Amino acid sequence: MALDPADFTKCCKDSGILMVVKCRKENSALKECLTAHYNDPAFYEECKMEYLKEREEFRKTGIPTKKRLQKLPTSM
Repeated sequence: MALDPADFTKCCKDSGILMVVKCRKENSALKECLTAHYNDPAFYEECKMEYLKEREEFRKTGIPTKKRLQKLPTSM
């Protein structure tokens, strides 16, 4: 039975400094989940296309996506 990756976060919050010892099972489940995504060709292509779109937009505007998405103050 695979664990939900959110279980790792909960375990860490509940265990404090002992998380290294207490959360091994949850950490393994998280690693398995991430590895599955890293090895998924469709996910890779999706990320690549998103990156290329953001890069193209940056080259047009010179403004990074993060800055472009921030709201301007209304008192300008």
